[in-house]
Amino acid sequence: MSQIYKSGSSSGPVPPTVATSYVTDVNSPAIPALNVLDVFGGSSTSNVSSGIQTDGSSGSNVLTVQLTNRATATLTTSDDTQQALLTFPLSATPSTYLFEIKVVAFDVTDSLSAGYNIIQVARGTGAICLLINPTEEVEIEEGAMSGAIVNCGAAGNTFEVLVEGLAGKTIHWLGLLNYITVS
Repeated sequence: MSQIYKSGSSSGPVPPTVATSYVTDVNSPAIPALNVLDVFGGSSTSNVSSGIQTDGSSGSNVLTVQLTNRATATLTTSDDTQQALLTFPLSATPSTYLFEIKVVAFDVTDSLSAGYNIIQVARGTGAICLLINPTEEVEIEEGAMSGAIVNCGAAGNTFEVLVEGLAGKTIHWLGLLNYITVS
């Protein structure tokens, strides 16, 4: 931090002006409180072509720099029932989406790992999500984790990332979905 020293004379440099308001992409502005502006990182499912936006928290002293076009989720399974790890509602406007999904899994019971990288295209009609095949998927599974399943699905106008664990095994899942869309 710089220090300003003012000698005993009545003249000298004028201190710098401190900004009192910061314009942001959404919920503008961010307004410092007692010259303090808290700046945080975050993410949003908002569709922004540049993949980043600033959020001013509607006049508070918090400014969040957000990575956009993404969603994350965690889930724990203990059986071989299919469950939705991530759900993503599509627009009411007919559109095409390209989803890039990364999923990692850890079998707590047997200390085994798995990772999945999926690319899926979907078309939303405004009322229904239609998956465009084929899906591109890379599966890297250790030992018995080769029985775990990750795939994509649709329910109404919602895109889903589905996981299926292993019977009698506690598995922790983490998913990251990135997307682009055009209508």
